[in-house]
Amino acid sequence: MNTGPGVLLVEDDKEIGALISRYFSSNDIDVSHVCDGAQMDAALSSRSFDLIILDLNLPGEDGLSICRRLRVDRNVPIIMVTARAEDVDKILGLEMGADDYLTKPFNPRELLARVRSILRRTSSAEPVPSLRQIYRFSGWTLDLAARDLSAPDGAKVALTGAEFDLLHALCEHPNRVLSRDQLIGLTHGPSEGPFERSIDTLISRLRQKIETEAKNPRLIQTVRSEGYLFSTQVTRA
Repeated sequence: MNTGPGVLLVEDDKEIGALISRYFSSNDIDVSHVCDGAQMDAALSSRSFDLIILDLNLPGEDGLSICRRLRVDRNVPIIMVTARAEDVDKILGLEMGADDYLTKPFNPRELLARVRSILRRTSSAEPVPSLRQIYRFSGWTLDLAARDLSAPDGAKVALTGAEFDLLHALCEHPNRVLSRDQLIGLTHGPSEGPFERSIDTLISRLRQKIETEAKNPRLIQTVRSEGYLFSTQVTRA
């Protein structure tokens, strides 16, 4: 029995689904393959998964709608895959809450590498006691060990894996202008990150969650032609 990370594959092409399932299973990934949103909902009601691979073009409810719906109450990482290559589709997928985006056709090894990269970043490994694990800024608290964010009133604020990693990077470099390329490197690594505009999308999503006025941001400021500035004092404990 495979005891590796649990991945839910939502893919209506049975041949592609079988190929990915065989390849992932041979690499110690526990894969459950379903073909549409209804089957996905049934699978999620019966067990939890560490990551979802979601096809964009599905019968019935499409991947964008499913991703938006999942993000209402779930923080599970999502990799969206599709035959569409247009930037607008990638942007939409990321805006709906996807953590990464891969265009068909792709090598299963690349998909596996992206899955493992996200799982490494979102794993709940025991913290090393000597490392500072808590960041505090403007009343907010970012807990690296628990991978959660608490608002000034104590309420938990749900973040996707990509949003969490970006906020972590900003907390590590407060009051310093970071370019999009630098943010991609800090959050995904030089060879794993999506294209540059995904950072703008993630910044927009973060602003919606931590700014009092997302359209007039005080914490995450845009520095024209240069990048972004996390304008606040950050303490670590």
